[in-house]
Amino acid sequence: MPRYSMPISCMASWALAFLLSACNGAGEPDREDTAGPDTLPGVTAEQIAVLPGLEVILRDSMHLLEGHRVGFITNQTAVTSDGRSGIDLLHDAAGVNLVALYGPEHGLRGDVEGGVRIDTQRDAATGIPIFSLYGSTQRPTPEMLAGVDILLFDMQDIGARPYTFVWTMAMAMEAAAEQGIPFVVLDRPNPITGRAAGPLMEMEMRNVGQAITGYYPVLLRHGMTVGEIARYVNTEFGVDADLHVIPADGWRRSMWFDETALPWVNPSPNIRSLEAALNYAGLVLFEATNLTVGRGTDRPFSYVGAPWLRAEQVLARAASYELPGVALATTELVPDGEGWVPFRGERVQAIELKITDRDAYRPVWTALVLLSVIRAEHPDEFRITNDGFTQMMGSRWARKAFDAGEDPRTIWNRWQEELAAWEPVRARYLLYPE
Repeated sequence: MPRYSMPISCMASWALAFLLSACNGAGEPDREDTAGPDTLPGVTAEQIAVLPGLEVILRDSMHLLEGHRVGFITNQTAVTSDGRSGIDLLHDAAGVNLVALYGPEHGLRGDVEGGVRIDTQRDAATGIPIFSLYGSTQRPTPEMLAGVDILLFDMQDIGARPYTFVWTMAMAMEAAAEQGIPFVVLDRPNPITGRAAGPLMEMEMRNVGQAITGYYPVLLRHGMTVGEIARYVNTEFGVDADLHVIPADGWRRSMWFDETALPWVNPSPNIRSLEAALNYAGLVLFEATNLTVGRGTDRPFSYVGAPWLRAEQVLARAASYELPGVALATTELVPDGEGWVPFRGERVQAIELKITDRDAYRPVWTALVLLSVIRAEHPDEFRITNDGFTQMMGSRWARKAFDAGEDPRTIWNRWQEELAAWEPVRARYLLYPE
């Protein structure tokens, strides 16, 4: 059972307290939004210098790692504000003994398609062993952690529960706690801001298999950073790791990634822009159906389609719902390319989503409406293809309501009630001001 208790201290006894002047955040509203590495139409981004936790520790606190054997859970997104690799910097740092690397889904370099198992290997550049956390195990084993004094985590999350990086972190934190190893999260901004939107996943819906798309209860668009999620999980669920979060310097919860002056690095092969990251927070629901979200095109997570889709009729049904901040249009696709590409080589009738106002756009709500009207228009063709749909919807009641054809407004309103009840819990672990 979760333990609803007072928040853990921003830093524990490991001499890192001086880094946490940013530990004064407050709660967040229940809105949704978007942005991309390129500024979206109608948006002018005034960039602010933000330093990720990696750069903060490099700037202020490398002495805390000196003389220790360091394990590093990371990937290609762990770079400084000027694009330098965290692996290279820690490997070359005087007095720091980087002894192990741990790679998540998509691999250490982020070039492996989603869902593909990865084997343990050695890093060609440094010769350091890379233990796969997306192969035979999703958490570091005691053997993988042997000889490690401090375990670091640094990856860029995209702000949606089904994205596996935060759950790789949570499992690694559990493993570190079991071995008595301090666990340090080098925090980064939530690229789609700190705004949150339902549904909230019930603990009973967690999955622990290859695709760890939900491990602890957070919203589908969770509105948290990886460091904040680590703090929440560690205390509310009794992990009791020796946890330390190094906050990003200068980030505010209202900021989009393209306002941070940080370099955009694709976190995975099909999240190629900030717009795709925001759309993912809703369109990921379609990944458990027999429709495509545009994999195998030049803009994955910008479309919804299938060869049998009557796109114009679907848009006519969707017109009865308010869908702010996004323009929907019919189009055709012929997906191609490597990896998992639904309808490869087939002509697909599709709906294209173009974000027009990222502060008004609500990706979770938009996806729920499109799913509902597609199901109503295509009762014989539309299918839910795996149990991941129920898990991503967050609860069995939501799946039952969807299957019964309930108005999406009814489902959404209940999600909002769940968010309101959970918000005070989430607020205890937030690190950044609005």
